[in-house]
Amino acid sequence: MTQLHNHPIEHWDTLGGGHTAREIAQQPDVWRQLPQCWNAIPAADSERIAAILANPRAGVILTGAGTSAYAGELAADTVNACCAAQVRAVATTTLLSHPALFVSAQAPLLVVSFARSGNSPESQAIVDLVRKLAPDTLFLNITCNAEGLLARSGAARADTINVVLPDASCDRGFAMTSSFTSMLLTALALLSPEPLSASAARIEQLAALAESWIAAQADVWHYHGQSKINRIVYLGGGPLEALAREAALKVLELSGGRILALSNSPLGFRHGPKSVVDAQTLVAVFRSQDEHVRRYDQDLLNELQRDRIAGALLSIDGRELGAPAELPDAWLAAAYVVFAQVLALHHSVRLGLTPDNPFPDGTVNRVVQGVIIHPYARA
Repeated sequence: MTQLHNHPIEHWDTLGGGHTAREIAQQPDVWRQLPQCWNAIPAADSERIAAILANPRAGVILTGAGTSAYAGELAADTVNACCAAQVRAVATTTLLSHPALFVSAQAPLLVVSFARSGNSPESQAIVDLVRKLAPDTLFLNITCNAEGLLARSGAARADTINVVLPDASCDRGFAMTSSFTSMLLTALALLSPEPLSASAARIEQLAALAESWIAAQADVWHYHGQSKINRIVYLGGGPLEALAREAALKVLELSGGRILALSNSPLGFRHGPKSVVDAQTLVAVFRSQDEHVRRYDQDLLNELQRDRIAGALLSIDGRELGAPAELPDAWLAAAYVVFAQVLALHHSVRLGLTPDNPFPDGTVNRVVQGVIIHPYARA
């Protein structure tokens, strides 16, 4: 019988985690479909995006909520480093309440929205608000749902470019898994100065790498998923700090908040947050590909090994697992996060929860509810 994350496939269904387990495992196959979505963008639209990225007066805002916001945070600095425009990540939850801090009609603006369903209240509200404050803004919607409000409202509009990802990327489980990595990789490809063919080649590298990890590391990940810890700390530097935030969120979501999860950078961790570590804590460090950064990663690993205060310490190192040296951290993050997804899945089951819906009482929902959109008038 075929195994998936150390259980028979059918067993995940009985555990209430069939969708989540499959959606984690399917990611390499979904990634391989992404170049078709990128190549479907009309050349004129690609040129409009490139013109803004090449303009030093222009601004680019990467936005989304929750996991979608982390996709933007993970991509932002890498994109900013390779284009003339000023690129920043601002969550919709911040942009909606404080638009005057980020939106100006005085310079060209590109707003890139990340949305799994496109039905979250903030997703369309941000587009409407920015369109009001900066009418010449170009909107790029990266979404997993062609039928979502964001995609439908942007269809056939001259100021909007919709990029709809493969159907399988629109996770049916509670936690964002395939959607997160697919949106991240799409942003890195579409906002990069390199040709899409080069990004497609990276996708194949990454997919093969993730497939290998899922198979080779299954026993190790299952073991750590059965450990009776009550805290997990994820650490990463640069783009990988945003990955650490997403990894921590996966644990919080799938454990129903029963496991405290924190994130930080290896250097920042010493400045107070390290006090959370005890014998029931797992600390996982996402290692950078960059030699300079790796020294700081290793220093903290050495320190924690000497301290012997953590219940478990893991180094998630792409080099040790076969990642090509030229694969940038922001791209490698899509493979790294599979570890965090699988670990959260195992802990969810260990705690007696149903991963596809860890909040059956409806207090936390797959598509956020209860948001009131208040009208905005610039002072």
